[in-house]
Amino acid sequence: MKLTDIQSDALGELGNIGAAHAATTLSQMLMTQIDMDVPKISIIDIAECYRCIGEERAALVAFGIKGEVKGEGFIVLYMPQTSAIRLTNTMLGMTEMDREMNEMDQSAIIEIGNIMVSAFLDATAELLGIVMLPSPPSLCMDMAHAGIEAVIAEVAVKTNDVVIFKTNLTSDQYSIDGALLMFPDPDLISEILGLLDALTAQTPV
Repeated sequence: MKLTDIQSDALGELGNIGAAHAATTLSQMLMTQIDMDVPKISIIDIAECYRCIGEERAALVAFGIKGEVKGEGFIVLYMPQTSAIRLTNTMLGMTEMDREMNEMDQSAIIEIGNIMVSAFLDATAELLGIVMLPSPPSLCMDMAHAGIEAVIAEVAVKTNDVVIFKTNLTSDQYSIDGALLMFPDPDLISEILGLLDALTAQTPV
């Protein structure tokens, strides 16, 4: 898959709008300022996806992308365990870092994933004039590479390319490393790019 400069810029702006909306919603939920960097957009071969995530133990919350769209895909909130614990500590009012994630942490990270992914899809779908909804989430606590294998196996049947929206989360207290990884199938990415092309054509120069 290759993008024109205009398509790349439009896709980046789409990700930026989604990430900003997700950060605002999460800030309201946690009652503390959460910011997200401007997303870095990458399109890579699916076999190289492992290079975009760490090798550490991580929390991955995966959602199917559904709705009034021609294709389908997945969107995954990926967060190293240390960052996940920092974020759930903020949500749960805890401070201990040197621990494994318990059931409360897991419930919290699923809720955070729900909030972020729903907000991201809502904002991007509104801009495109379509409906994109997340499926019920699936949580995996594992080494990051192993945890994402199931998603890659599903997507690799239809496509060799992965669109990755990678953004860093920050709070007033610490930096949190996290990423949203979007895995659209060929029909979905084609529809998104077509809608972005149409929007760009309507925008006055």
